[in-house]
Formats: sequence, C-alpha cells, structure tokens
Amino acid sequence: MTLQQLKYMVTIAEKGNISRAAQELFVSQPSLTNSVKELENELQFTVFERTNKGVIVSARGSEFLGYARQVLQQYGLLEERFLKQSGASPRFSVSTQHYPFAVKAFVEVIKRFDSSHYDFMLRETQTYEIIDDVSRMKSEIGILYKSKANGPIIDKLLKQYSLSFEELFTLTPRVFISSMHPLAKKDVLTLEELSEYPYLSFEQGEHNSFYYSEEILSEYIRPKNIKISDRATLSNLLIGLDGYTIGTGIINEDLNGKDIISKPLISDEEIRIGIITRNNVRLSVYAETYTEILKSLI
Repeated sequence: MTLQQLKYMVTIAEKGNISRAAQELFVSQPSLTNSVKELENELQFTVFERTNKGVIVSARGSEFLGYARQVLQQYGLLEERFLKQSGASPRFSVSTQHYPFAVKAFVEVIKRFDSSHYDFMLRETQTYEIIDDVSRMKSEIGILYKSKANGPIIDKLLKQYSLSFEELFTLTPRVFISSMHPLAKKDVLTLEELSEYPYLSFEQGEHNSFYYSEEILSEYIRPKNIKISDRATLSNLLIGLDGYTIGTGIINEDLNGKDIISKPLISDEEIRIGIITRNNVRLSVYAETYTEILKSLI
C-alpha cells in the first residue's frame, strides 16, 4: 500500500468513475484499474463495486477511504510544515442547501488553516444531490434540514445510503422578505397574508417534490410560484418583486447586506438543521473544524 494508491482510491471515490479519475490524475485508465485491483487484492476486500454508470463505494470501502483521506491530509500537513514542499493539496468538500452560515463557516476554515495551497469545494445544490454527494464521498459533509413533513423520507434515504444526521440546532420558520416589502413593518406573518405575493423556492430538478424542497411548508398550494437556482437571484427577486421565501431566518449581513430581513411565521412546524456524514468514517481535520465553527456561529 502506497500514498499514491491511496490518492488514486480517494480520487476515484470523489469522481465516481475510473475514467474521470484517470483524467484528473493524468494516468491511463488501464494503469489506474490495475492499481485498484492490486490494492484490493492486498486488502482482501472490494473497495469499489462496478456498475454501468461508474463505481459505488462498498460498505467496507467507505471505512477504508475515511482513513485514507486522513493519511493523505496528515501527510500533506507534514510535508508543508517540515519539508517546505508543496505536495498534494489538502482536500475538503461540503455540499449544502443555500445557507449563508454554511458559507461563513467555510470561509473561517480557510482562514484558520491559512495554507499556501488547498483544493476545497463548497457546493450549494439540490437536496437529493447533497445526500448523493456524501454517499459517494464527493463531499465529506452535507448540510440540510428535516421537519415533521419531510423527516420520514429523509431518514429513509439516509439509512439506505449508510449516512448519519447530527442535528446542529432547531428553529421555528421565518419569512425572508425585502426591507421595503409591504409587510415589512408587521411583527409576525401568516401564510394567508403572504398568498398574494410571489413565492420563491429553489428548484430541485427531477426530485422536485415537497419532500426534497429546501423551503419548509412547501406542500401548501400558492397561486404565484417562482423556481430559482441560486441565492443571488433569490435576493434580487425578493427585492424586485416583493417576493418571499420561508427558511431559518438566519441572515449574514456580510454576505446578504441589509436589504433582506426575516419575520416570524405563525406555524407549528420546526426546522432541524444538521450535518450528514458517512457511517463509520472518520472526518478529516478540516471537516471536524468546519463542524465546530458551524456550531459556534449558530
């Protein structure tokens, strides 16, 4: 077992496909395939299960890859600190719903380690893809919410993909609106009051049911609906169309400015924000630090 083989295995897991991993690593596909077979023979278990669409990490393989990531990251830190060489860049990735606090924590991780080189990824994406990213080890951590409405479906998916949910905090729903919105001066809002305004929600692709919706209470029928794909568009439409959306109410003025505000919504629902990770896989020092920062920010 060599460091190079560990790097090969981690890259394959991240890409989900041996061909794409070979391109990333600048090696031939046959060489990469042979290296995988040699290591699996040495380990005496299968790390990757082959499919028509690529590879899937086996249950035993996910545990192995967790340790492999740790070894590569620690070696990178040793190399940079004591050998003063720029070896393999430290890698860390997060897949999340569209939360400003997730971005803030990501920024703080980069500042804290202050490395001269790294290869990090922050992916704001659809709910189902967050689960898929973590299950395929494309991301170490996923961030999403559960509620009474979507909880059973999310829990079923997490169990199916051998993932765990660790709750960070629980909040009651709040409405995001423009500071100039006609309802901006009200202390609390109701769904009835909001019904005449455009409802904004993040599109979820082929999994566009309310179980995967990023917005709580999405099962309610609304006359005016707009699907969007990024937070910048959301902010523009909240301001330009007097639109609204429903979420945690957590606003980072450094990222969002003061034009967007949140108001309590009368509801008996709760938003349980948490992180999802692979079962029995040790987190890297970056993932552990990211989780600590998330908790401190909240």
